[in-house]
Amino acid sequence: MTVLVILAVIALFLGGTLMLVLRIFSPSADLSFNEKIGVISIVGPISRSRDITAELVRLKKDKGIRAIILRIDSPGGSVGPTQEIYREIRKTVKVKKVIVSMGEVAASGGYYIASAADRIVANPGTITGSIGVIMQFFRFRQLLDKVGVRLEVLKSGEFKDIGSPNREMTDRDREILNRLIGDIQKQFEEGVARGRHLSVEKVHRIADGRIFSGARAKELGLVDVLGNFQDAVDLAKKMAGIKGEVTLVYPGKRKRGLWDYLFNRSADSLARMIQSMEGRLEYRWRGLPTE
Repeated sequence: MTVLVILAVIALFLGGTLMLVLRIFSPSADLSFNEKIGVISIVGPISRSRDITAELVRLKKDKGIRAIILRIDSPGGSVGPTQEIYREIRKTVKVKKVIVSMGEVAASGGYYIASAADRIVANPGTITGSIGVIMQFFRFRQLLDKVGVRLEVLKSGEFKDIGSPNREMTDRDREILNRLIGDIQKQFEEGVARGRHLSVEKVHRIADGRIFSGARAKELGLVDVLGNFQDAVDLAKKMAGIKGEVTLVYPGKRKRGLWDYLFNRSADSLARMIQSMEGRLEYRWRGLPTE
């Protein structure tokens, strides 16, 4: 009897140790035997891509994850990060099912990345669409003249300071920038057409920046299903061939110290302020606050 007790204690110890190791080295590991679906939240303006793309890669490689849900509540944002996320989703759908669940808004760049998924679930009242590019500039010339400040610019070419707040934009400047916007717009339209299996011509007809409700977007073929997050979970289960209950796996949050928190918050605020003052190409719907 004593030997059995000792063996039982050893088994419990080894089992607990194994569970601890799994917790540390595999974020998707848990005590249940349910099938697992990964969930990635994309909330707010899109200004970076690293964390989201890294999480997509991790979930794609994790054999314990059967499908991935992207919960999007974003008006879009910077072109580069948006395209990087779109590309990573396109690579992920070749390996696992990716379903998008739209929240209050998934417009412009938020819709761009959604279009890369296998299926899109939106609320009837979700604000989506806004397929278009925007570029805005501030003009400080008159203000600087009033306070007696002059900005001297030395440049290597005529258009090196294009978009500068210190001078008026010329017709040639506008021509160059409009050509650039047209190129980036074409990339947006082609990306949506590719992801949604639509003709570029059909996408082009509605790609004038207008927004749609989720219900209208479904009629246009921009959305597959009207429903909430749980409906997206049910769809992910069905597409992945999961019968029973599932465990939703969210990315672990990195622990931050007080200094790290304050520094990052200040840096982000400063970056947003600077970005708002310079001309930037964006896939963004400007109808909602950026905070």
